[in-house]
Amino acid sequence: MESKAVLVNAVPPYGYIIANEKWRGSVLEQGFKGNIKIIFEEQLGVVDFHLSDKSCILYVSESDIVAGSAYKRKIVRFRNANSNLQGIVVVEKTRLSEQYFPPLQKFVVLELGLNLLPVLSPAEASQLIIQLVHGESKENPFHRKSISRLLDPVVLSLVQQIPGVGKVKALALLQRYSSIHQLSQASISDLEPIVGQATAQHVWGFFHKPLV
Repeated sequence: MESKAVLVNAVPPYGYIIANEKWRGSVLEQGFKGNIKIIFEEQLGVVDFHLSDKSCILYVSESDIVAGSAYKRKIVRFRNANSNLQGIVVVEKTRLSEQYFPPLQKFVVLELGLNLLPVLSPAEASQLIIQLVHGESKENPFHRKSISRLLDPVVLSLVQQIPGVGKVKALALLQRYSSIHQLSQASISDLEPIVGQATAQHVWGFFHKPLV
């Protein structure tokens, strides 16, 4: 597809995303074919993908994580540069990078207040982005829900990683808290009426207890 100059804050047309030029010819681009179309743009800065006028994505690869902590500065720049958008950090959680994931998760969600979505590979990331784009496009623009609410089906899998939280309790938590960041700020007493005392302690501990 021919590269087109667009404003960074432009709204992608229906069925399109705006992607950083560096992703041209990548596995991610291949995964989009037949589902969404791409407008490539060289001037997106630290942003990798714009999904709409409300949300954008930063992609952190396995090699980014293993190489050191430079990616953290990139995430901070991403947050600061897009304060008026809902920032989504998509992270490759592989066998090689899994050991680095817990501190990365706490840094992104608790310290920066961004949404973090783990994927196993670029191909899975393509499917995730397609799901997000289609989820937003189905919303009536005059009755649009918050982006965090639109992300609930994807965030559901992340919440179920908390010990003692199955699908039913995860759904109950997401009905009460519209984002992982809000959930992380809940006290044990706030959580108990929703999931019970034991699970409430697990949820609170997941976000607040230091890593062993």
